[in-house]
Amino acid sequence: MTHGYEQSERSPWELRWIGLDVEQLQRTESTFALSNGHIGLRGTLEEGEPRGLPGTYLNGFYESYQLPYAEAGYGYPEDGQTVVNVTDGKIIRLLVEDEPLDMRYGQATAHERVLDFRSGTLRRTTEWSSPTGRRVRVRTERLVSFTQRAVAAIRYEVEPLDGEIQLVVQSDLLANEPIESPTGDPRVAAALDSPLVGEFAMAEDYRAVLVHRTRESGLRMAAAMDHRLETTDGLRTRIHAEDDLARLTAAVDVPKGEKLTLIKYVGYGWSAQRSAPALRAQVEAALDGALQTGWEGLLAEQRQFLDEFWESADVQIDGDPELQQAVRFALFHVLQAGARGESRAIPGKGLTGPGYDGHAFWDTESFVLQVLTYTMPEAARDALRWRHTTLDKARERAAQLGLRGAAFPWRSINGAECSAYWPAGTAAFHVSADIADAVARYVAATADQDFERHYGTEILLETARLWISLGHHGKHGGFRIDGVTGPDEYSAIADNNVYTNLMAQRNLREAAESCERHPDIAESFEVDADEIAEWRRAADEMVIPYDDLLEVHPQAERFTQHVDWDFENTPAEHYPLLLNYPYFDLYRKQVIKQADLVLAMHLRGDAFTPEQKARNFAYYEERTVRDSSLSAGTQAVLAAEVGHLDLAYDYLAEAAFTDLHDVHNNVRNGLHMASLAGAWLATVAGLGGMRDHDGSLSFAPRLPRGLDRVSFRLIFLGTHFSVEITPEEAKYQLLSGDELDIRHHGEKVTVSESATAMPIPEAPSLPEPSQPPGRAPARRRKD
Repeated sequence: MTHGYEQSERSPWELRWIGLDVEQLQRTESTFALSNGHIGLRGTLEEGEPRGLPGTYLNGFYESYQLPYAEAGYGYPEDGQTVVNVTDGKIIRLLVEDEPLDMRYGQATAHERVLDFRSGTLRRTTEWSSPTGRRVRVRTERLVSFTQRAVAAIRYEVEPLDGEIQLVVQSDLLANEPIESPTGDPRVAAALDSPLVGEFAMAEDYRAVLVHRTRESGLRMAAAMDHRLETTDGLRTRIHAEDDLARLTAAVDVPKGEKLTLIKYVGYGWSAQRSAPALRAQVEAALDGALQTGWEGLLAEQRQFLDEFWESADVQIDGDPELQQAVRFALFHVLQAGARGESRAIPGKGLTGPGYDGHAFWDTESFVLQVLTYTMPEAARDALRWRHTTLDKARERAAQLGLRGAAFPWRSINGAECSAYWPAGTAAFHVSADIADAVARYVAATADQDFERHYGTEILLETARLWISLGHHGKHGGFRIDGVTGPDEYSAIADNNVYTNLMAQRNLREAAESCERHPDIAESFEVDADEIAEWRRAADEMVIPYDDLLEVHPQAERFTQHVDWDFENTPAEHYPLLLNYPYFDLYRKQVIKQADLVLAMHLRGDAFTPEQKARNFAYYEERTVRDSSLSAGTQAVLAAEVGHLDLAYDYLAEAAFTDLHDVHNNVRNGLHMASLAGAWLATVAGLGGMRDHDGSLSFAPRLPRGLDRVSFRLIFLGTHFSVEITPEEAKYQLLSGDELDIRHHGEKVTVSESATAMPIPEAPSLPEPSQPPGRAPARRRKD
């Protein structure tokens, strides 16, 4: 039997895996993960084995461990945090005449799994012959509800294929399931070795509840299950519970032509404060709601939720069916990461795996929230509200560092800095400006004054205060921000990183404007006219280094004076470089892990001329090795803007296929949310040329050779509209809401119910840029 993803024109709305490859299980468990932003279930088989890396996650639920330092220093973060694999409710074991259904034994004559982007479910069909020759067909479907955020559900159906068979199903809640830790850090491994301490266990009728708490972080969680069984007469059941296991067992003889159907409802909840009885009540209430809705009702709610999402967010790509599928896959997982987070973080891996220890980074605000702001703004609002809940920790961190305002963490689950490597963590102050940028973008795109008053203004003013205390007016003029780390992780502790300075500049100006819009809020935080004037002066005098000899912007002051990395003599197997060369060497050479100055030209494109963008892009293409999944989407955006459309197509594909093709060989630990978001950005901001400078929208669309048509949908100021691009023209059309003024290649256009067609000018003709040897993206268009 063949195995692998099925990529045909017939499946633009689903991802299908045919056959079973045990060696690929960890990879498919990530790609087939289901989540709603609150609960995450990796795509393990219902039977529990064979398995790669099982995982069930609750957003924000973590265990603590002590960070190690060979040489401690003042201001070093003390505690690490790592996501916990909580009680697994996915397990439904099947015994066929005493033979466990295990895909490694007997024979699977047919097996496929389908992730459906429209139904929001994972379906599976297996035909299996036991070692003794008894044949059954198993069909399953599972969901994590977008509408009932504490609920997951599974429909498990078994059909005999050759006469009456005795079937036994065992439906489990399993805590502390043994897993091999995906990390090489022994402290993390120790924290994850049986991290849950049992506090309560109950089983009655078809229902069971387990309550556990973590040993160090003191968080408490509850998992509950209930069932509905449909089968012939003669069903025998029993249920029991102990500390780490609850199990419902059902046995029945099923004749050929009949079926055994089990519908399993699972409820989850956690809290840092509520008692075990309160959490039990919460998850049992969630189950009661799910039972009242029923399986078909949950399916209908899921479909309606997704119909509304795709109505506002769909992207269509004609001419490349595989890419069409990949971009929808990307959007679906971005939605799953953020839909029901509700004042929790959006981790770098979403809830698809334990990679990065479940931490959230600046990726969320700079990549994922761009997508959500223009497709599902309420989810962007929730993610920003989480940042607001961590402001006190950010203020404490700033004070610990001798600074004013708020210093947000580079990586965290609960808002406290968890990076033990301060050159990449603490020194990456741009995170605070990235969060401010997302706040300003959201407010401009939604006109959500309630959010700005209660959350946004405070975030903006506290981050503005950080820049004033971190930077200084230099002896030779200008406002300098020295000794910081920008987005590129192959450079650290640099003076006047252009990205950081430009984002801080915008932060300062947005804070000033927000405080003037809401003077009462500003006054409550003791912001006066003198402080606002100080912010504006710093922004106006911000140092933006420029190399007059090379006519490019150095990534940071003196960066272009560093010696170039010896790309010619770097073997292909030595990438990623950080695993094969010391940081001290990377830091002092011109070699770039991920877009930095190029990202600045996207998010602060208003600070560069078209000629500067073209020269900068070519210069940094020769030095960027893309050892980070964050890079390709941004490079696609700027490649398209400066006229390298085929290259933009290549980078778009790399971003979209990062997980499906396992480009970085680490999908086993979870999907790359920023790269998935980058596929949308490469399409909408790249090929569509969308920019949101100064709070207004503009487009400069162009298509590469090989694509016949690209269209996408957006929401801006409550208006839903579509953009359709062909090689010759772009059409803008209102779908619902008020008419909207935008710009098309600099020309004003009013989006109305009648589609407005605008011609697309020729792209600039520039020499094709080169990449470091062996680091060019795979060609998407086959000439």
